[in-house]
Amino acid sequence: MIPGINTKFITLLGDPLAQSFAARMQNRGYEAAGLNMVYFYTVTGNDHLGDIVKGLRYMPFAGFAVTKPNKVKVLEYLDELDPLCKKMGSSNTVVKLPDGRLKGYNTDGVGFYTALVEAGIKVEDNVFFCFGSGGAGRAMCSILAYHGAPKIYITDLFPESAHSLVDDINKNFAPVAEFVPHEDFSKVAACDIVLNASGVGMGKSIGKSPMPKEYIKPGQFYFDACYNPAKTQFLLNAEEKGCKILNGLTMSLYQGTAQVELWSGKKAPVEAMRQELLDILAEKAAQK
Repeated sequence: MIPGINTKFITLLGDPLAQSFAARMQNRGYEAAGLNMVYFYTVTGNDHLGDIVKGLRYMPFAGFAVTKPNKVKVLEYLDELDPLCKKMGSSNTVVKLPDGRLKGYNTDGVGFYTALVEAGIKVEDNVFFCFGSGGAGRAMCSILAYHGAPKIYITDLFPESAHSLVDDINKNFAPVAEFVPHEDFSKVAACDIVLNASGVGMGKSIGKSPMPKEYIKPGQFYFDACYNPAKTQFLLNAEEKGCKILNGLTMSLYQGTAQVELWSGKKAPVEAMRQELLDILAEKAAQK
């Protein structure tokens, strides 16, 4: 679609973005729903985030999306937060309200939880271990606590980040989170589901995993928030040990459909957006 005077724009703020399927998925959704909207990428880290957000206030945007490494930092530049977003301390979706104010939401948690339910996982029956406490990790662990996870172990390369998330979950949701020092893998064997929200395995770290494969226990379930590559080293190692695995594609779909509904006020065309993601994966497979 060629943008016109009444077109509303959405941009994704993050770095790196080369691995993202979001623009194609979102634009396919807008087309299927008959929405005069366009989604595109803006590569940026924290350094100029405030200036960019300020500029977006005065341009024809319905809002914007946020990804690594900006999901926590962006909160400083918003006027209002959805209650769940505020508790999570992370936003991946910002809506420009009719009065021009910017309101932050988090659809990562919704997308992640829906993906687990679709995979037959009952959160309240499982113990979790999570690598990564940034924006994605915050949303994922927070939604687990919100839905009754009995225990969540959290680790990060930056211990202050992991401590902060543990404290926030225990204060704002339920006292179920526990800090684990970086590269202490002793708790992994005690967990049913192991999550990678660290970003290790995508972009410049393709081929790497946040944990050695000798700590993987058969019968566990492994989830990686990354979906490009479709199987990170983290997931390949788990699959090799006979574990069930799931990448972040379904999470991406459902967080994306929730975004469409927030930005447009209309029901998202879920199946059209799902099909676009499947088409992208098929194209990538054919290129190999």
